[in-house]
Amino acid sequence: MPKLRIVFIFLLPLFVLSQNKKWPAEKLKQDLTLFKEIREKANSGLYKYRTKQQIDSIYSWAFSKIKEPKELIEFYKILLQITDFEGSLHNDTTLPDDFEKKYSSGNVFFPYPVKLIQNQLLLNFENAEIPLGSQIYSINGIETKKLLTSLFKYYTTDGYNITGKSIGIGSSFAKYFQMEYGAQKSFLVEYSLPNHTQKLTKTIYPVSNEIRKENFKNRFSLPIDSLQYNRAKDKYSFKIISRKTALLSVHTFVIGRNAKDKQHIAYKKYLDSCFQYLSTHSEIQNLIVDVRNNGGGTDPNDIVTFSYLAQKAYRENASAYVNFQKIPFPNYFVYEETNAKKQQEERKDFEEELKEEFPKLENGKYFQDEKFNPLLQPDQNSFKGQIYMLISSRIASAGSLFASLVAGNTNAITIGEETMGGYYGHNGHTPIEYELPNTKIKTQFSIVNLEQDVPKKANQIFGRGIIPDHEILQTFDDFMKNRDTQLEYTLKQIEQK
Repeated sequence: MPKLRIVFIFLLPLFVLSQNKKWPAEKLKQDLTLFKEIREKANSGLYKYRTKQQIDSIYSWAFSKIKEPKELIEFYKILLQITDFEGSLHNDTTLPDDFEKKYSSGNVFFPYPVKLIQNQLLLNFENAEIPLGSQIYSINGIETKKLLTSLFKYYTTDGYNITGKSIGIGSSFAKYFQMEYGAQKSFLVEYSLPNHTQKLTKTIYPVSNEIRKENFKNRFSLPIDSLQYNRAKDKYSFKIISRKTALLSVHTFVIGRNAKDKQHIAYKKYLDSCFQYLSTHSEIQNLIVDVRNNGGGTDPNDIVTFSYLAQKAYRENASAYVNFQKIPFPNYFVYEETNAKKQQEERKDFEEELKEEFPKLENGKYFQDEKFNPLLQPDQNSFKGQIYMLISSRIASAGSLFASLVAGNTNAITIGEETMGGYYGHNGHTPIEYELPNTKIKTQFSIVNLEQDVPKKANQIFGRGIIPDHEILQTFDDFMKNRDTQLEYTLKQIEQK
């Protein structure tokens, strides 16, 4: 009995502190201070889009918000505001697993998926309560515009991009709403029926996380905007659309871990066969390259793909650098290994790799050795006709690097929507993660600051995604019919030409 009593007394404060009670302001300030120092030392993209004055200003705001004790979720929202403000789609700050599991248990979620179509929040699920395609004006008295703005911080994008936020809204609206506004006993939804303006109200009730996920899997728009590519053969495809036009779709660059991986080798052989076919069929003058669902992946899939579209020598990056060769604040670094000795080996190997790839110290930055960024040549069967590239707000990381190379260095006509990944560069390649000692909140970011090998163009704005030559957005009617707006527009352009 005495041992049971001692264990109970020891565990209760930890559980209560992490789940229900407010954290002492001093503990939160300690974590916030470390959060700032880690990013100053390790994050090479900290001042990519923001000045030092702007970064210092948001931290001043953050410290002003924790003069009094706060619940963990409220402190987490402050860190998210900072994480999003930096402007990198590879930024990710997460709650402790046990807290998030507890916080999301029970029937607490908005039941139905939604989708943003031309700035209108539409119901994206066939159900008996609120019809599919109904426009939502408010939920529990919170107007849609205010609601969406409050949720943007949960999904990071490059620079000042906003279009990419729609991906987070579409996939995780219920989760973000619950985190931002807490568990709701019910949802009073103000909406209008499809193609009507009269506002109606309906009270609907929350569901479990399992039902939320299941409803998302069964969302109406799945055939058009699916983000799931579980099988290798679904990741890319090639087909002849007409006598003069072919379509290459690459939905992801998660195609093997490296150049020696079997998946990558198979992909390279597939591209070889496709472009050999195109080179021997000169009547095919148009190639549509669809990367609208490409959220990135691993090298060298992006660069290999571009070699079949390039017409001149190119590099992956114009430049690349990191802030350190030795891991700052190693006591808070999150290792893949759990054994202390193996963690030391992991750290040593990681630091040796950094020293090899980024050996040149200039103005406090370690720049990439040229051998890791060689001058590359177009493939002998690279396509010589007209390229049409379909882009969307989903495109990120290696996907946006590829799309920027195509948009900047070929004759491609880009069609669709601004990407969430930047045209001129991003932070990528190497993610690292830290855990704050008090709250156990984790923060991840990529450490390689990349300037992509693309020319300056009048229609490409620093801090924004890749801007299409023809902005073509899905319309409400096309949403209701699950029609591919961008592809149909492109095919019409080709016919008219």
